[in-house]
Amino acid sequence: MSDTTSTSPLSTVSRRGALALGLGAGAATFAAPAIVRAQEAKTWRMVMAWPKGTPGVGVNGERLAAMITEMSGGRLNVEVYGAGEMVPPFEVFDAVSGGTAELGHGTPYYWQGKNPVFHYFTGVPFGLTAQEHQGWLRFGGGQALWDEAYAPFGVLPFYAGSSGPQAGGWFRKPIESLDDMQGLKMRIAGLGGEVMRRIGVNTVLMPPGEIFPAMQSGTVDAAEWVGPWNDRAFGLYRVAKYYYMPAFHELGPALELVVNKAAFEGLSPDLQAIVRAAALASSAEAFADFTYHNVVSLDPLLAEEGVELRKMPADVIGALAAASGEVLAEIAAKNDVATRVHESFLAYRAQADRYAQVADMEALSMRAMALKG
Repeated sequence: MSDTTSTSPLSTVSRRGALALGLGAGAATFAAPAIVRAQEAKTWRMVMAWPKGTPGVGVNGERLAAMITEMSGGRLNVEVYGAGEMVPPFEVFDAVSGGTAELGHGTPYYWQGKNPVFHYFTGVPFGLTAQEHQGWLRFGGGQALWDEAYAPFGVLPFYAGSSGPQAGGWFRKPIESLDDMQGLKMRIAGLGGEVMRRIGVNTVLMPPGEIFPAMQSGTVDAAEWVGPWNDRAFGLYRVAKYYYMPAFHELGPALELVVNKAAFEGLSPDLQAIVRAAALASSAEAFADFTYHNVVSLDPLLAEEGVELRKMPADVIGALAAASGEVLAEIAAKNDVATRVHESFLAYRAQADRYAQVADMEALSMRAMALKG
């Protein structure tokens, strides 16, 4: 588990930001009695879909809360509740929607029962990388569509980072062909679960804390969680040895900060700006956190006794691709918002893939050649 007491690399920046906000408020602010400042202070509650201290996800949710508190000079104090402390992990969205908590830290596909189009804002099978996804949200119209999808629930969504490409999961037995997937019991999240079901896998979604016990007891034959950093922390290598990378369904899955709309609108403009800025800063910090720790965790994980790194066979990937297309087409037909999200996402994905073929993929290929000497 990560050290949650470590100082965020953004703490110095956030202190300066808080100072700048104070200086910009003018002389009247400095002359105000201390009692006025106390009356302006608010305490908000953040509920998370993960336990406190969970590498990458829980830790960055806690850092985000601390950042809001610090940048606001304590005028907006955020108290954090880990999964199960106030509400169960999959009820975070409802808690924010209903006003039980003002903030929530999770990922959109955990609430896909509200509207299956939420999947697109986490990521879909064979979808966008973390960089591409953020580009679509901020400059490609994705954020406006996300706001519209969440509007009926009185919730505002903010992008809060990504793990980058995730791992395909841990398997007790090797997968040599599509036949080996038939009847397999697997814990898998998001649309990946529905796609896997369509190629013959018995899928189940369970909270992070239940994955290891389920694998250990044999309740499931395979499980995906995040990647080398988180998987090693959870000890999944102790209950399965065949490690498949990368995941087909999570190329750059998004974390989110959800905010109760009425509570947000009740904030002063500068506090609203702080919440927005903190989410944006957290998105960069979380992605950097995952990237660094996955990089340095891979070799130690593969050095664990018996662990074997593998790729899915071509016939499995082909079947997954065909099933993914069917699933996405069905979601697109659900309602007008889903249709427009689907069309926007796929149009941008085609452009992103074209660019990646001549930029990212070629650059990485050249680097690999150079490193081989």
